[in-house]
Amino acid sequence: MEKREVKVIDIDNSFVDKLVALYFSLFFLALSIILELFIDDKSEIVKGLFKIISSPSPLVTDYFELGGLASSFLNAGLCGLSCTLLMFLLKAKCNYSTYAGFFLVVAHCFYGLNILNMWPPVLGILVYTHARRENFGDYLSVAFYSTAFAPFISEILFRYPLTAIEGRVFSLFGLVVVMVLSIALGFAIPAMLKGAKLLHREMSLYNGGLAFGLLGMFLYSFMYNIFGITPEKSIAPPTSSSSGKEGIICNLFFFTLFLLAIAIGWFLNGRSFKGFGSLIEDPGFKSDFLEKYGDGVTMINLGVYGIMMVLYFDLCILLTEGVGWTGATCGIVLASVAFSASGQNIRNVWPVLSGYILLYILVLIVSKLLSVPVSWSLSTQAFMNGAAFATGLCPFTGRYGKRYGSAAGFVSAVLCTATTVMHGGFMLYNGGLVAGLSAMILSPLIDHYSKRGDKLEGEMMD
Repeated sequence: MEKREVKVIDIDNSFVDKLVALYFSLFFLALSIILELFIDDKSEIVKGLFKIISSPSPLVTDYFELGGLASSFLNAGLCGLSCTLLMFLLKAKCNYSTYAGFFLVVAHCFYGLNILNMWPPVLGILVYTHARRENFGDYLSVAFYSTAFAPFISEILFRYPLTAIEGRVFSLFGLVVVMVLSIALGFAIPAMLKGAKLLHREMSLYNGGLAFGLLGMFLYSFMYNIFGITPEKSIAPPTSSSSGKEGIICNLFFFTLFLLAIAIGWFLNGRSFKGFGSLIEDPGFKSDFLEKYGDGVTMINLGVYGIMMVLYFDLCILLTEGVGWTGATCGIVLASVAFSASGQNIRNVWPVLSGYILLYILVLIVSKLLSVPVSWSLSTQAFMNGAAFATGLCPFTGRYGKRYGSAAGFVSAVLCTATTVMHGGFMLYNGGLVAGLSAMILSPLIDHYSKRGDKLEGEMMD
């Protein structure tokens, strides 16, 4: 009997982006209901959500600790659904950048971003496009990225001494300051996103991290250092020392989510994994996987790559002493797959992760020889966050080789705890800032000293 070939299902990539966003948003909402009914205390989900949206949220505010698991997933679902509705209602032509922006929004819904503080920066971009007489739909990904400044919004509304009033939800003056700041951000962000690419030479996928980190440093210095105000820390920092129920729930959730993504991708790809091997071989430099390999193969990559990241964090938590599956740990899994449609795959990411492991082994050896304690581990929250965003340095692996990918991860691991003080924790893309700085340091060194870099230097400077 002749075997009938199953055709690849042809769907517009822009529409696929919207379906992926809807898929994840509905999963978050469904899990929040399940957790409320069977795990968390009954009737606490709304109270937990209110606590999340009415609290200051600097890095790293653990929403699992602050509002509970059900409320955290409800927050992610509402924010994700809001982004999805914007995609559909604006009839936006979505691409890999919109895809990444969506994932970065829902990722930070577990440790700093919520359904209240996400909107002022988005409105700032809307004002910008209206003033420039441009289509807001064309700037939708930029609007999603702008939510990185959400902690500044919550801080001004609820805790900043010059704008917040103790005992009240927020003040009129605080609202005015938020709107002025949001409009200013709306005009600054688009320009800075373009400029940041020149700094890291497009060797970091998290372009917004570097741009927003520099802008966040300016805002933080103006708001605190200039006025002599001492910033307060997170009201709910991650404190978990074991995986507990959070670990079980997060693992079940992510494995279900990513395995279904693989199954959907397999179906869309004509019930085949054809093309996935080519995607894995892709260097990840200026790559649009949706355009090159199609939506089915891209979905397969999302699922496979996502499972790899979950297993990496599981091993870090199991083998080293630190935090477990906190809200931030849950969020960074989603952040790590943000560019799975535009450069990240299991082949070019694992060398970057190995750079973190190499640094840890080196520190253990040196500390043992010098008889000094080690103050961190691979499951320290800052280092897990750093590793998730360091995956954006995967172009180093594809462009220069595995050794350079590992070197990029090593440099990122060294820097990942040094940058939060630059913006006070009020800019969510700290890991992206680290990745951008790492690329700025390493890329010119490779180009100058490596034979491989000599061949690429002229091309990359064009």
